Amino acid sequence: MPEDSPDLQPATIAVTAGRPPHDPDQPLNTPITMTSTYVAGGQLEYGRYGNPTWSAFEEALGALEGGRCLAFSSGLAAVSTVLDLVTQGGKVVAPAHSYTGTLLQLADLEARGRITTELVDITDTAAVAAACVDAALVWFESPTNPALEIADIAAIATAAHEQGAYVVVDNTFATPLLQQPLALGADVVVHSATKYLAGHSDVLMGAVATDDDELFAVLKGRRDLLGAVPGTFETWLALRGLRTLHLRVERAQSNATELVSRLREHPAVAETRYPGFGGIVSIVLAGEALAADLLVQKTRLWVHATSLGGVESTFERRRRWKAEPVTIPDGLVRLSVGVEDVEDLWRDLAQALDTLTV
Repeated sequence: MPEDSPDLQPATIAVTAGRPPHDPDQPLNTPITMTSTYVAGGQLEYGRYGNPTWSAFEEALGALEGGRCLAFSSGLAAVSTVLDLVTQGGKVVAPAHSYTGTLLQLADLEARGRITTELVDITDTAAVAAACVDAALVWFESPTNPALEIADIAAIATAAHEQGAYVVVDNTFATPLLQQPLALGADVVVHSATKYLAGHSDVLMGAVATDDDELFAVLKGRRDLLGAVPGTFETWLALRGLRTLHLRVERAQSNATELVSRLREHPAVAETRYPGFGGIVSIVLAGEALAADLLVQKTRLWVHATSLGGVESTFERRRRWKAEPVTIPDGLVRLSVGVEDVEDLWRDLAQALDTLTV
């Protein structure tokens, strides 16, 4: 990214950051560097400590989030590394509705006596602030997965910092194009790069960003020691996907907004949850679990699959997973709206919904 262009918009940063210099005969794209070791005497030494392909991805995502970035082998590897900031017996505050992998990690750490956890309604800012007392780390998503609740990031960050706690925001759903938690007071941002950042359902990868140099050094040290590093080819794919993030998010959000307006009118849908931005929509079907299970079997374009953020539209009944909180309705179906033609998406979804009201 040109150093003399500090005011570039996010869409431009997504395209330009992490590229080689504009010198004659330089490649336009960062090459894939396939190596496990380096000639001694430099900064890298060994493949677990760094890679030029990682650096390109980290530069691009760091520029989008307003901090410095570290790439990880998966979103959960990133989650685990950040939770490792909490010392023995420390308290973590987290939303009752969160990504199940995060909740499972918290439950596992608590069961082993490593931490204590207090789960909260993240939309109740006063209750979250009260829970921050004696907390070491406050972790949340906004929107939450799959309830799509919105948190007041700035207010929660202020309350947490008053108690000396770190603030971590999982920004996977919003992406840095729609929300920059570091600018709102968060200490660390976490991503499942598998989702929107890579964007094509072909990569397992995670990422962490922070604007705190001390925290960055600690997190990098933990990544180096634990070996939670991404594959070079996966990182190259994620960077390639990042180049079109703004286009994909714009289209998915446009599609989601239109679908939400129609879903709210359909008699088979008891509730439509949408935070007003992004490409994730959750619906609660009037027929509850049975209707949800039938719905995901009756479409041609919409694919019944877990994960989200790809170019294709997918959906699933979240309570099919045993670890999903019981406060998530049985009939809730999470939709990851893709970039297909919205009329085709609606036609396919509507015919499936219509079968539930016959």
